[in-house]
Amino acid sequence: MRKPAMVLLIVLSVALLAASVVLYQKLQTSKNQYAVLQADEQATTERYEAAIDEIAGIQESLEAIDIGDQGTQALATELEAEQSLSQDRGEEARQRIARIKESIIRANDRIRELDQQLKESGVKAAGLEKLIRGLRQTVAEKEAVIVQLTARVDELQTQVTGLTAEVQAGQQTIQSQTETIQSQTEAIEVSRARLSTIYYVVGTKKELQAADLIESKGGVLGLGKTVKPTGRLEGAVFTALDTDRTTVILIPATKARVVSPQPLASYELQLVGEQLELRILDTHAFRTVKHVIIMTE
Repeated sequence: MRKPAMVLLIVLSVALLAASVVLYQKLQTSKNQYAVLQADEQATTERYEAAIDEIAGIQESLEAIDIGDQGTQALATELEAEQSLSQDRGEEARQRIARIKESIIRANDRIRELDQQLKESGVKAAGLEKLIRGLRQTVAEKEAVIVQLTARVDELQTQVTGLTAEVQAGQQTIQSQTETIQSQTEAIEVSRARLSTIYYVVGTKKELQAADLIESKGGVLGLGKTVKPTGRLEGAVFTALDTDRTTVILIPATKARVVSPQPLASYELQLVGEQLELRILDTHAFRTVKHVIIMTE
């Protein structure tokens, strides 16, 4: 009786020991799994926080694109106020747009890298995906602004090109008109000088006869002859006088008379010191005879 009971007790003890070992092993496995889960959760939390920080950094960089002296808002305001852009100002605006575009490209690259890292790490969160979609939308809006700014620069420079062409055409017209006016002025001056200029010669009777400018006609037996112009002017040396500029001919003698047929009322002879002055009183009448012959006595 005692022997079977002892055997049964031993069997039960062994079974209990085996069950305890199995339970211990399961407990250890559960602890290990829990530790792994905790580590995974910690890593996921860290990746989530890192993703949030990266999203915040990208958002700040996108906001920085808009503000400041070199931002899109300042540039858009400047371009809106401009009526035209010179070549230098246009190049400056294009360089600023290029720098803004580089910032947008860097932000886009960071978004793609973040998205790839989240996919590889297996982190999935609706909030993160929504934030990333918002970043992509912001980048798309910035890219649209860049397109608008570039188009505005092109428009203003096109206006400059047109205005430059108009200015050049205007300058050519002005130059042509200036040349025409100058040519007309010169022609008028030539015509004026031709009309107002007379040619005079002063000499004794003998000198004028030797030059074949005067001759004596009429009279009886050599008396009462009248001195008259011969009309032959080719061999004589005359002095030009512009009567619009001066109306006095100096005569180096105390006595003289005009042999050429100038109207008597158109001039007068006055003795000034030891020489005569022929003063033209009526220039239009006086220069009806272009060649003036003055004979001194």
